[in-house]
Amino acid sequence: MPNPWMKSIKLLLIPALFLLTLAGCGSPAVGETYPLESVSTKDNGQSSRIYRAEDKTVPEVALELAEQNTPDEISKEDPQHMFLIYSDEVYHLQQDAAKPTDTLIEVDSKEYVRQNYDSSFLQGYIVASVLDDLFDGLKKSTKGSYRGYNSKDIYKPSGTYRVPTTEDKKVAPPITKEGTGSIFKRGNAKNTDGTVGSDGSLFKKQGESSSGSSGKIIRSSSSSSKSSDSVSSKRSSFSPPKSKSPPRTKVGGSGRITKRR
Repeated sequence: MPNPWMKSIKLLLIPALFLLTLAGCGSPAVGETYPLESVSTKDNGQSSRIYRAEDKTVPEVALELAEQNTPDEISKEDPQHMFLIYSDEVYHLQQDAAKPTDTLIEVDSKEYVRQNYDSSFLQGYIVASVLDDLFDGLKKSTKGSYRGYNSKDIYKPSGTYRVPTTEDKKVAPPITKEGTGSIFKRGNAKNTDGTVGSDGSLFKKQGESSSGSSGKIIRSSSSSSKSSDSVSSKRSSFSPPKSKSPPRTKVGGSGRITKRR
């Protein structure tokens, strides 16, 4: 190919590659997803960040977040409170009491949950066994009375919330990350349609079909049938192999070996 053509192609490819690089740089900035509204930080890894999703219900936000970053556990669908549990954080979604059309997204570190939340409140939304597994016996060790940002003035956490500074907004990690897009919650076997909200939970794993059959091989009883090389999923027949036993010899006599017919 002539050199001028090569130069023209390179000039076209460079801007395209640059745009693709920018598009794949990771998650959008926090401000481009939901605005950061309040923060609380303390020693020993205690942190809490509050975001606002305007004109969205709690289940809508839960579905949106879970599609971007699949949680380890998710509570059942509820219009006022839902929990998404990740490896290092807990998302507490709550309907804003002052503006019911909005949803507050509270992102708490697990240490913040251990030190502040009311365990009886959590047990109303998260299965006790999950609390034990994820929080190392949280329901027994937690002594706080906190029940979420909505009730911070009544059930006070150990720290105080404040308006985030410009620096807070810069260092706050993205609220969502790119995930697999495969979402399901542990469900019972009776659900087979896989629909959202079915059986009181937001996500359900679609039921597997039980109509499939297992393959097996059946030996043919007829000794005269010919061998078949094909084996179907349910049935296959083949003829018994010819005898390959060693030749029979006569004891005494001329010592001649006679092969059995």
